[in-house]
Amino acid sequence: MDCLFCKIIAGDIPSSKVYEDEAVYAFKDINPQAPVHVLVVPKAHIESADCINSDNSDAVKAVFEAIPKVAASLGLVNGYRVITNIGEDGCQSVRHIHFHVLGGKKLPENMG
Repeated sequence: MDCLFCKIIAGDIPSSKVYEDEAVYAFKDINPQAPVHVLVVPKAHIESADCINSDNSDAVKAVFEAIPKVAASLGLVNGYRVITNIGEDGCQSVRHIHFHVLGGKKLPENMG
């Protein structure tokens, strides 16, 4: 598979890992939009939120169980934002579902 995030998860492409467990991998975004900008991805390849179904929803559940752990480890005690982009019009740049965790300052309301 020619998926950038699958290659990052496999260790074929370097990343700045901040969290990993059996189902989830989280790493710093290379183009941060906030003081803290991390991508949290399931290790299972799911193209986007449009592709979540009963066969793969446990992988997404694992991501949402990991996000508070990631946020706490990064010191995001006063809140943060979680964003996912879907498809071309939603500006999804990598076709592997991923969730942006942004924080570290008061975020503008129109950001996202």
